[in-house]
Amino acid sequence: MTGIRSGSLVAAVLSVGLLAGCGGGAGNQPESFENFTAEQIYKRGEYELENSRKPKDAVKYFSEVERLYPYSDWAKRALIMQAYSYHRARDYEEARGAAQRFIDTYPGDEDAAYAKYLLALSYYDQIDEVGRDQGLTFQALQALREVIEQYPDTEYARSAILKFDLAFDHLAAKEMEIGRYYLKRGHYPAAINRFRVVVEEYQTTTHTPEALMRLVEAYLALGLNDQAQTAGAILGHNFQSSPFYEDAYAQLRGHGLKPEARGDSWLTRVYRQVIQGKWL
Repeated sequence: MTGIRSGSLVAAVLSVGLLAGCGGGAGNQPESFENFTAEQIYKRGEYELENSRKPKDAVKYFSEVERLYPYSDWAKRALIMQAYSYHRARDYEEARGAAQRFIDTYPGDEDAAYAKYLLALSYYDQIDEVGRDQGLTFQALQALREVIEQYPDTEYARSAILKFDLAFDHLAAKEMEIGRYYLKRGHYPAAINRFRVVVEEYQTTTHTPEALMRLVEAYLALGLNDQAQTAGAILGHNFQSSPFYEDAYAQLRGHGLKPEARGDSWLTRVYRQVIQGKWL
C-alpha cells in the first residue's frame, strides 16, 4: 500500500514538473498540452490554484482539460473548478458564466447544487456597501432563493438562507439611508415613503424599529398625530425594550400624546394585522 502511494506521489510531482517546463523557454512560446492526460492537466490546475498568488492562473489549465477532453469526467470537474477559480480571483462575471455553463450542461449532476450556489455567491459577494446599486442585491436574492428552493436538503441551501436574510437586510438598510437623508432635509413625505417600505416589505429585518421611530418623527413634524401615535403603538408592542421606542415615546410625550392606534391609515391596518391578527 505504501509503495503505491509513493509511486502516485512521484507521478504527480513529475507531471507538475513536466507541465511547468512545457512553456517553450526563452521564446516564451504558448504551452502545449496535447501530450498530457486530462488528469495531469487538471492536477496542474489544482496545483496552481493552491500555490499561485493569482487564482486565475489555474483557469487556463482547467480550460484546456475542457477543450482537449470535452466529454470526459475530468472536463466536467474542470468546468466547476473554473467557476471556483474565477470566484476566488473575484472575477465574478466570469464565475457566473462558468457556473451557468455547468448548470446548463450538467443539470442533473451532484455538483449542480454547488454551481448554483457559486452563481448566487458571485452576486452576493458584490454587495459590499449600502451605497451601491441595488440591482445586484435583487439578483443575489433571486439566485439564493433558487438554491434554497431547488436544493433544500443541501449544505448550500442552509448557507443560502443565512445570506438571503443578510441581503434582505441590506435592501432595508438602503431604504433607511435614503429616508434619513430626506428626513434630515425636511422632505417628510419622501422620507415617510421610504420608512413605509421598510415597515411593510422588510418588517423582519433589523431596521424596522428605527423605521417606526422615524415615522413618529416625520408624522409629528407634519402635524399628523394619529399616524405618529399609531407608529408609536406598533413600535411599543413589538420593540418595547428598544432604544428607538424610548426615543419615539419621548417625542410623543413632548407633544402631549401617547402611543396608541388611532385613525384609519396604512399604519392602523398594519396595527390590526400584526398586533390584533385581523387581516381584513
